[in-house]
Amino acid sequence: MAHQQKYPLRSLTRMERAELERVARSPSDRADRVARAKQLLAVTDGARFTDAARQAGRRSGDAVALLVQRFNGRGLAALDARHGGGPPVQYGAAERERILAEFRRVPDRQQDGTATWSLTTLQRALRRAPDGLPQVSTFTILAVLWEAGYTWQRERTWCSTGTARRQRRDGTVVETTDPRATPKKP
Repeated sequence: MAHQQKYPLRSLTRMERAELERVARSPSDRADRVARAKQLLAVTDGARFTDAARQAGRRSGDAVALLVQRFNGRGLAALDARHGGGPPVQYGAAERERILAEFRRVPDRQQDGTATWSLTTLQRALRRAPDGLPQVSTFTILAVLWEAGYTWQRERTWCSTGTARRQRRDGTVVETTDPRATPKKP
């Protein structure tokens, strides 16, 4: 006879049950989310942890016990994958936005010592700012700028991909945008 479960699954709300059933049947959702939803539904229907794991195509009943414990505390967020090891994530969405905000600011020649941003001058400005990022690396700045769609151009300035400044015959400068710029990227 199996021993009593240390952390039994709490009762589900109708909304939670409907969402678990939707995810469990979903052909396009991530396989790990589908397996977790199937495990939770099996436990809800009265299956033991080891049986719930087998029904979802997994082996470990202990993993189901941890999933149940997480679901009791976090709800449907327990279906999502957690950080998978390695160093902790240092720069989240707020820090990335801070890097982009500093990049979009026009540099002051006196304060920043440059007229155009390079990775090192941008790093120096971010490290010196009172609300800046004192440990940010040029690699992190580069990754954030690439992710935002910026590339390093031949004239050594950062430009948004697919945009160009053109001077017309009358002398006015206009910015043009290539609508097919994103598909052209490798």
